[in-house]
Amino acid sequence: MVSNEIDMRRFTISSKPATQSDIEVVERKGIGHPDTICDALAEALSLALCREYLARFGEIAHHNVDKALLCAGMSAPQFGGGGVLAPIDIYLAGRAIAQVGAERIPLEDIAIDTSRAWLATHLHALDADAHVRIHPVLRAGSGELKNLFQRRGGAAPLANDTSFGVGYAPLSALEQCVLAIERSLNEEPRPADRLAWGEDVKVMGVRVGADVEITIACAMVDAHIETLVRYLEEKERIAALAIREAEGHGFGDCRISVNAADHIETGDVYLTVTGTSAEAGDDGQVGRGNRVNGLITPARPMSLEAAAGKNPVTHVGKLYNVAANAIAHEIVEAISPVRRAQCLLVGRIGAPITEPAFVELKLETEPGVSNDDVAPAAQTIAANVVANLPKQVSAFIAGDLSVY
Repeated sequence: MVSNEIDMRRFTISSKPATQSDIEVVERKGIGHPDTICDALAEALSLALCREYLARFGEIAHHNVDKALLCAGMSAPQFGGGGVLAPIDIYLAGRAIAQVGAERIPLEDIAIDTSRAWLATHLHALDADAHVRIHPVLRAGSGELKNLFQRRGGAAPLANDTSFGVGYAPLSALEQCVLAIERSLNEEPRPADRLAWGEDVKVMGVRVGADVEITIACAMVDAHIETLVRYLEEKERIAALAIREAEGHGFGDCRISVNAADHIETGDVYLTVTGTSAEAGDDGQVGRGNRVNGLITPARPMSLEAAAGKNPVTHVGKLYNVAANAIAHEIVEAISPVRRAQCLLVGRIGAPITEPAFVELKLETEPGVSNDDVAPAAQTIAANVVANLPKQVSAFIAGDLSVY
């Protein structure tokens, strides 16, 4: 098959995506959520290994470090500043080449240093040395998968799994709103007047017809909140920010709830020492949080694949989810009669990553425009994105492509 073409026997353009339901549920877990922390540390480790392999050997070696578990610690938050009683334990597990010839790669040091650096950069109230213990459990992969990683299908790497990726475009107004609220709350660098807000934010948007409710959980940092009155003031500031974002996305009449489990009469509120529930309240795991588009959307097509930590060279469980989203967005942006698009890519282990086993596009077009009218242009976009997958490695390493 020519590298920039998709075999038509494996390519279909079918009926339009299902019409948007009257009920919509959208969730976003912020960067301080225990699940997102696991995704971030697994991905940071993979990219650090890529850089290390490239620096030492001139090419990326086989690895998949997509298993991480966060076990919450223990803490005693209080107004004005409490303490962490027992540290957070984070286990980083996976497969990685540890030695080439006589040269040994310090996998454990890389895992620990990379994790602490990410935590220190992104969680402003967490002491990445005192509050966290990192446990790397990294071992060599099976001989079969290591050999498969080294083989090539022409110029393209061979898929090291049979997996699929899905994507859609455009994001709905509620999806855009939920993303915008979390990103505004977790603005980086963190403004000095938001030090009381922890990075462990979760935003849930629910729409029933035109009725919209947005629930926000935000772990408050006790050292910056001296009293219950101040806590309530910070909640009001968060609600006001969310209202502004909601109004900007067309939801001026929506209801906003912040830290809905608070019991003000007893002072039982969402107060933390570190700005994350990982200090005591919640454990985390790779793949339980946001999909590669940054959202959890149960009414939309989703893959359950844990993309974070998978190698960006051969693992179609990562590559095809990123590619499917890119294809859907490019089709909507480039082909004006297409209102909405969904993309499904299926890969087969041992086949070149540029030759998916199956590609399906679902397109919704303007009235009077048929799928046949837009099929050639849509196919070209899909083929180009897939053909360029080997070139995406540098974008992953540079941190330009997020998977959570």
